[in-house]
Amino acid sequence: MDVIAAEFGISQPAVSMQLRVLRESGFATVRAEGTRRIYAIDAGPLAEVDAWLGRFRSFWEQRLDALDTEIRRGRREGR
Repeated sequence: MDVIAAEFGISQPAVSMQLRVLRESGFATVRAEGTRRIYAIDAGPLAEVDAWLGRFRSFWEQRLDALDTEIRRGRREGR
């Protein structure tokens, strides 16, 4: 856990809380291995979220592409 705290600036209790939320919402599973708990992401619910977001993806992509064009145009003009 010290590695996670150093790398990401998040404490062990905060990690535990996030893992609990993921598990309780069906996005992760956990199994005990001695005193350790091994978590795994469950792709099923994530696929459902992706499918739901898919309905909006083309709407976002068009606008994000337009934003990218404007940002690039602004950089060119700023030179």
